Amino acid sequence: MSPQRTPEERKQRAEAVRAGCTRFVSGHYPRKPQQVLADLAASTPPDLDADIYGSGSLIADFEAEVAGLFGKEAGLFFPSGTMAQQIALRIWAERSGNPNVAFHPTCHLEVHEEGGYRLLHGLHGELVGDRFRLMTLDDLKAVRIPLGALLIELPQRHLGGMLPAWDELKAMTGWAHDQGLITHLDGARVWECGPFYGRSYAAIAALFDTVYVSFYKILGGIAGAMLLGPEDVIREARVWQRRHGGNLVQMYPFVLSAKRGLDEHLPHMAAYRDRAVAFAAAMSAVDGITILPDPPQTNMFHAFFRADPDALMDAAMDAAEESGIWPLRWVKPAQIPGWCTSEFTIGSAGLDIDPAEVGALFGEIMARVRE
Repeated sequence: MSPQRTPEERKQRAEAVRAGCTRFVSGHYPRKPQQVLADLAASTPPDLDADIYGSGSLIADFEAEVAGLFGKEAGLFFPSGTMAQQIALRIWAERSGNPNVAFHPTCHLEVHEEGGYRLLHGLHGELVGDRFRLMTLDDLKAVRIPLGALLIELPQRHLGGMLPAWDELKAMTGWAHDQGLITHLDGARVWECGPFYGRSYAAIAALFDTVYVSFYKILGGIAGAMLLGPEDVIREARVWQRRHGGNLVQMYPFVLSAKRGLDEHLPHMAAYRDRAVAFAAAMSAVDGITILPDPPQTNMFHAFFRADPDALMDAAMDAAEESGIWPLRWVKPAQIPGWCTSEFTIGSAGLDIDPAEVGALFGEIMARVRE
């Protein structure tokens, strides 16, 4: 039986065990700041000039590159996606005269931003659908207040990376445009959608008036995001960026890191997704583990374990010490009593682990839990 530990003791042990691991089920290989900065320095031309308050070829060329990838007229680099999305919705609300934005109950604006869209911009979020499933066209048609905009997140992070079928996505955005609504894509993880839809990023983005993308998640950048859309909207967003204090004097470390991540990871999204499918299959064969969605639609999925969260983490750390493989990012109680859940996002590190090893590792973890 594992010894009883306080939350702080469990956290400290997890940090120590993770530091001793050489392989990782989720994400990319961890790197210290010195290594990140050294890699950026080694790949940066010595004569490259820094950006200054959002101007200069470094940042302008990258904005144009990403805008072209998504088929949009212009792009604007932001230090954070929270800032980018609130500004985009504020602009559309002022233009339409309607502050009501429809989005899923687990939307980032609602769950992770401390009500910023309401308190800073006077927007109203209309929660549409059930938090435990994807939003549908029927859910939208059931809304009884006039809407100004529709926000859709692709993929739905809190649902394990779920995506609506292409025809359903087209139906929702088409309905919105028929109603005179603006459509905005929360594309923090949109890079991971390409293999599922089998379409270009420009084809996906064509369904939306504006698009936000993140550079620090699966692309592994230091920080940063970009808002993409019509030139006049992006021009207005630059003014709001200054008002938010987001027009930093220099953002070249973020830009260089984002560009490096795009070049390094974008070509491997299909491989990351395929490895996620293989890992999920190996894990679901273990008694007491259920996968959502099954099979994964992107390189992300959620796993549910018939176990107490602390017992699962203790068992996972014991197994990690012996195997050298770090299996879990975090664990929290699930909606069903007696179960807990964790999120998996498969990146470059996962490509170096055989799915059979993952199955055996989680088989060992669950056996320890049952003990």
